Amino acid sequence: QGPLVESGGGSVQTGGSLKLSCDGSRYPNSRYCLAWFRRAPGKERLGVASMDSDGYIRMRDSLRGRFTLSKERANNTLYLQMNNLQPDDTAMYYCAARDQLNCPLQSANAEAYYQFWGQGIHVTVSA
Repeated sequence: QGPLVESGGGSVQTGGSLKLSCDGSRYPNSRYCLAWFRRAPGKERLGVASMDSDGYIRMRDSLRGRFTLSKERANNTLYLQMNNLQPDDTAMYYCAARDQLNCPLQSANAEAYYQFWGQGIHVTVSA
């Protein structure tokens, strides 16, 4: 098992909510960036939200107001609260980490900057 483990995915109806967790307690570095990415069926993987070890948060512009990122410091767990879910949110969601405070998220090929990835977790939103 790698240093990042996702949980909390599942299936909901449109308008529902889910909270994803990324257990980063085994991630060894003290200065880092944790992030959520997602890959919808047939599409590229895109950044959703990120937080560095100083607590600075970035959120994909199109998801502001519906998605919220938080972290439990004690066990280094990153949470993604997703509200008012829509069918377009259906995707595999991945937790990722990199050993720098700069957290690329919306730039082209942002995923290439992250060295560690979780296995991914399914989120399905039905109409």
